[in-house]
Amino acid sequence: MIHRVHGARPSAPAPAPSSRWYERELGWPTAGSDPVELLTGVAFDVIELPTVAGWAMLRRVPRTGPVAVEGAWMRLLVAPGSADELPGLLDWLEWGGVALDLGAIGAGGRITAPCPSRSRPPLLDAGAPGERGPQEAAVWLRPPDPKGEVEPTLPRTGFGGDGGAPDLVRLVNAAATECHRIRLMRARPLPRQRRAGKG
Repeated sequence: MIHRVHGARPSAPAPAPSSRWYERELGWPTAGSDPVELLTGVAFDVIELPTVAGWAMLRRVPRTGPVAVEGAWMRLLVAPGSADELPGLLDWLEWGGVALDLGAIGAGGRITAPCPSRSRPPLLDAGAPGERGPQEAAVWLRPPDPKGEVEPTLPRTGFGGDGGAPDLVRLVNAAATECHRIRLMRARPLPRQRRAGKG
């Protein structure tokens, strides 16, 4: 039962602490409260790939913008508008037509907001590419730095990148390469399976 004080309006639920942190510290718009979601296409877009491919990509491209992990998926924050460029960029890099577990989330999308106070590396292999793993809390692998400008560190189109982050072309090419490599490794039969097939 809701008790109302005469003449008072019912108050909206208080925003979650993580929602306040993202809005105040980073200026990123949020939605929802359990879980808090970050709206994409405003301050950043997201390139999404399987975590196992993402780990391999991070070894090849050690400097990126912020990186989050949720379950079997790694999310790389990139400059706004990058999601729209991904299909054309994959074609230009000659990955067009190749089945990849590589996608993008841009304007109108949302991702679960990692808890700002907790970050931990996820398991190396949290599931097969293309499959959603068990719902694990979203965490920052490489958190955004609230003391500095986040936007200049986001990979963007053009060679050289800004803020020490790689350009989007290099990041997407490395991500596509590792997604393809993981797909090929999973499709290759194990030595015992090859011997059984020779009968």
